[in-house]
Amino acid sequence: MTIESSGQDGSSGTRSRRLRLGMVGGGRGAFIGAVHRIAARLDDRWTLLAGALSSSPEKARASGADLLLPPDRVYDDAAAMATAEAAREDRIDAVAIVTPNHAHFEPAKRFLEAGFHVICDKPLTTGLEEARELARLAGEKGVIFAVTHNYTGYPLVREARALVRSGALGAIRVVQVEYAQDWLATRLEEEGQKQAAWRTDPARSGPAGAVGDIGSHAFNLAEFVAGVRVERLCADLTAFAPGRRLDDNAHMLLRFAGGARGALWCSQVAVGEENALTLRVYGETGSLSWAQENPNILVHTPLGEPPRLIRRNGAGASAVSQRVSRTPSGHPEGYLEGFANLYSDIADQIEARLAGASAPEAALDVPTVDDGVRGVAFIEAAVRSARADARWETIEGG
Repeated sequence: MTIESSGQDGSSGTRSRRLRLGMVGGGRGAFIGAVHRIAARLDDRWTLLAGALSSSPEKARASGADLLLPPDRVYDDAAAMATAEAAREDRIDAVAIVTPNHAHFEPAKRFLEAGFHVICDKPLTTGLEEARELARLAGEKGVIFAVTHNYTGYPLVREARALVRSGALGAIRVVQVEYAQDWLATRLEEEGQKQAAWRTDPARSGPAGAVGDIGSHAFNLAEFVAGVRVERLCADLTAFAPGRRLDDNAHMLLRFAGGARGALWCSQVAVGEENALTLRVYGETGSLSWAQENPNILVHTPLGEPPRLIRRNGAGASAVSQRVSRTPSGHPEGYLEGFANLYSDIADQIEARLAGASAPEAALDVPTVDDGVRGVAFIEAAVRSARADARWETIEGG
């Protein structure tokens, strides 16, 4: 069957089939697995056909039945799935890894070794050496490895990145980013809440709490839009909830390549805040401001002029953001659509390879395994700095 499609950029083309997706993790009771599945289906590019959906074989099989997966493609673990799928004529095209942080490395490694494209949640791994090993394997195998920093898929985040690249702000001077939530203001991990339990557990979350969970998003967003890398940071990490083993609040100063300066605040104990990710970028000739809780407006202020409101798919929006918009201006798009834009861009990349062609340049603004390595290096630098009383630390490879 050939599927007629109309791309988000208005182009048309033909596809012989939907891409085949596998998933590791994301079974019954999981939050992020359902988000990935919705995102993958939103633009009708993917079909979920296989999964190792839980570390419990019984729960994995029950979860596969819930999702109507073919019984012979519901696996007890990722290793068995990688081996079996690699031998199939109708093998999956990519695997999405949506497990807790500590369970990213082994499945990703298995699927890379089997030659599969990989889509992995952030942070990439709980340690830098493991992250670098995945980057090495992805390069050796020549496969696509995407990391789902979903905020990079928001239309006006893409618009902001393009404006900076165009020189509209001049040389970047200051970058301010913050991500504030309040969901861990109490010891929720003691009340049987699954997300809180693993995200506050060093064995499963890694060496950082809020910094790894939401600080890594803020860091990635700052670099993605500003187009300059953080070279050094000093960090103050705190666990305010009594007895909590990982940080739930962090303040950092940032030094960027080229001389720009910045600050990053992330908190999961900021009472009254829900998902307050905000970014402000200041250059020699202008500034940008964007807030995730009001994602369809970007404020661009040229030096000496009134602020300009750029609305998603509306006044002032360029083809860059229009390409990844689905609805008319004034109809909100956000979290799920941001994830979906990443899945559609990854689909463009894979389909181009299947056709022996180059992927559209617009489809390449997806965080890669190298961005994942950067995220892990950021987390480790922040932890080192905090342990040394906020000493300035270099981000390795920065």
